[in-house]
Amino acid sequence: MLKLGKLTDYATVLLAAMAAEPERLHAALELSGRTSVAAPTVAKLLKQLQKGGLVQSARGAHGGYRLARAPGLVTVADVIRALEGPIAVTDCAVHDGGCAIEVGCAARAPFRLINAAVTQALEAVTLADMAASLSATPRRPAEVPLTEVPILFHPANSRPTSQVRAHVRRR
Repeated sequence: MLKLGKLTDYATVLLAAMAAEPERLHAALELSGRTSVAAPTVAKLLKQLQKGGLVQSARGAHGGYRLARAPGLVTVADVIRALEGPIAVTDCAVHDGGCAIEVGCAARAPFRLINAAVTQALEAVTLADMAASLSATPRRPAEVPLTEVPILFHPANSRPTSQVRAHVRRR
């Protein structure tokens, strides 16, 4: 299973909150309150993000943290690299020579292709995109009518998707 670490998830949440107001300084405690991420975790992440070049700090009574670059120039891939290192679905996707069965491996080329697609998708989403989604008012799942939720696969049968949608609406 491909899964980001919890700290990377939290860092993305913090950076999206900062991207909503990129021109101002953000105190760690304020970010903790806005995002519901525990204050010690926020402090730890801000230090890691500063080390990774994604945020800058300003000392003093009115100090805090701000994005090091414009929100549209920081991608989700940048956040992952700052906290977890290179993006890789397998070791051989980014490093040669680390696998005993590398020579003649049938999975190597396909995994490199998959890795490139995942990386491209992560590089396509910026903090500006995430900040814009914060300002949108999402509906709760209970408020979304069932007819708006597409069912692309129904395990009980193998009918085409359009027939499954029609079947669900009639019930």
